[in-house]
Amino acid sequence: MYGVSPAGQSSGKPDRRPNRGSKYQADTTLYRIAVTRIRWDERTQTYLQRRTAEGMSEHEAVQCLKRHTARKLCRHIQSSVTTPLSSTA
Repeated sequence: MYGVSPAGQSSGKPDRRPNRGSKYQADTTLYRIAVTRIRWDERTQTYLQRRTAEGMSEHEAVQCLKRHTARKLCRHIQSSVTTPLSSTA
């Protein structure tokens, strides 16, 4: 997934930087979606509070939210592509 998979490190610890092979525009778009959801959606605010209470930093919780959004968008796009168009003839 563009922009949300962390780059690996030799020490075994996950890196906070986005994958170097990611697309900047896709990452930026996912970030803006996440920030908008955090600001306006109560479910997302609750999710962020729960994740930070579990010991995650806010940055890590936003990364999780971006991955969730990317998976949801991929499923939506794939379902719209595989759904045959109805004939209007």
